[in-house]
Amino acid sequence: MIRFENVSVTYDGATEPTVQGVDFEVPEGELVLLVGPSGVGKSTVLNAVSGLVPHFTGGTLRGRVTVAGRDTRTHKPRELADVVGTVGQDPLSHFVTDTVEDELAYGMESLGLAPDVMRRRVEETLDLLGLADLRDRSIATLSDGQRQRVAIGSVLTPHPRALVLDEPTSALDPAAAEEVLAVLQRLVHDLGTTVLMAEHRLERVVQYADRLVLLPSPGAAPVLGAPAEVMAVSPVYPPVVDLGRLAGWSPLPLTVRDARRRAAGLREQLRGRDRIALKGRGAASDVRLPPRGHDQPQQTRSRWFRRRRTPTTPTTPHTAEVKALTVTRDRIQALSDINLTVTPGDITAVMGRNGAGKSTLLNTLVGLIEPSAGSVTVAGTPGLVPQEPRDLLYADTVAAECAAADADVGAAPGTCRALVFELLPGIPDDTHPRDLSEGQRLTLALAVVLTARPPLLLLDEPTRGLDYAAKARLVALLRDLAARGHAIVLATHDVELAAELADRVVLLAEGEVIADGPTAEVVVSSPSFAPQVTKILAPQQWLTVAQVRQALS
Repeated sequence: MIRFENVSVTYDGATEPTVQGVDFEVPEGELVLLVGPSGVGKSTVLNAVSGLVPHFTGGTLRGRVTVAGRDTRTHKPRELADVVGTVGQDPLSHFVTDTVEDELAYGMESLGLAPDVMRRRVEETLDLLGLADLRDRSIATLSDGQRQRVAIGSVLTPHPRALVLDEPTSALDPAAAEEVLAVLQRLVHDLGTTVLMAEHRLERVVQYADRLVLLPSPGAAPVLGAPAEVMAVSPVYPPVVDLGRLAGWSPLPLTVRDARRRAAGLREQLRGRDRIALKGRGAASDVRLPPRGHDQPQQTRSRWFRRRRTPTTPTTPHTAEVKALTVTRDRIQALSDINLTVTPGDITAVMGRNGAGKSTLLNTLVGLIEPSAGSVTVAGTPGLVPQEPRDLLYADTVAAECAAADADVGAAPGTCRALVFELLPGIPDDTHPRDLSEGQRLTLALAVVLTARPPLLLLDEPTRGLDYAAKARLVALLRDLAARGHAIVLATHDVELAAELADRVVLLAEGEVIADGPTAEVVVSSPSFAPQVTKILAPQQWLTVAQVRQALS
């Protein structure tokens, strides 16, 4: 169905190919997962299938890519739309209409399908993706996860023979991600749809794949094979595989169920050993940060998301205090009677299903949304890294972006660039932010905000698009910031990140707090938000592979 024949892609101005030696086939009715570290060219490979590379992106494509026998070099994206549906990393760039139902119908209208066929397929897709209650909603009012489901639905309705998906679950809560992946599996098994997908959260998707294609490093030839075989040599792997490697299991387990069946001996080894919490703050890093005198800059660019109201000094020792907060937007109560305190040095994870109010809470803390009732008090000027990092970026190069961030807050030249290098080495200074992957853009936006050393750092889905190595670097940096007295609040669907990093978890549902306590207490008792290691080693209460490794050493 999809065939790559010795493909290489070199973008205009680049001295080396982004990908080369790509030669593999995706048979009809298979789900093939494309894996590899951030920045190795996974999105380039996917975009070559839909014809976006090179017809939209420019650059030079050598070799040949065919979809259902059509050569993408001679067929533009619109001439492939009936056989391949594509969902990129950014759902917002995908939409062309205003409402959910119209968006689901648009692709079929473009193909000239009959109205009765369109109506039936829209209804089927609404049910498949749990969107029926949102059918009349404006897309602008949806959460990021809801938008992601709409984007996937809009390419499902024309019934393409192949689907190309770039990070399809990155903005979804665990339950919603399972629903989407179950739908994809039904399309593959029951309808013979071919799926080529890239996803960094391998703990969610690897068990669904028929085969894996590994891009080990930029420009390296791909490695193709069965999932367990590729995971044995892959530089990126989920916690279940990491635990399998630690325990010496062969073949490596890909699911919690498989790992639990083999874990009796490991549980016995761990029995009676105290669970070691590895959330202690590490030693200070050597990343150059501005002195504390710059924590509250007098003037910043709008991208800095400075509070609109004047920051106040709380009468309590808290960095932020929320009392009886209620927020109503478009006649919808997004938050109801929220009480929350954030203290210096603490890392709090705000979790919950899509649309629960997590982003609204962060935007209220930073001052972008005014409370309808209650109060929000924040010491100093907080910083927010939003779900859409492009909102913070406007310069033409990474170097210019970092230089402007340094100048904005009076930081020493090179401060922002050092942060970028710490989080994700290898990004050239002359790269345009739009040419970065989603994870790389997020890293740049985070560095821009961190340059000001805000006393309260707010992050909305900070691991979206990051591989495991980049996430580990982010965890180390955030621990260091917390050790220096910064308070951190992150809204996330990444249960593994919360287990590794957070001191405390706040669970939201329909705008209300339903749980608030130490991470171990909250996530261990939750079937949806428990990390893989917790599920594998239950009833013992372990959260991460790092804890297990240290206990065994």
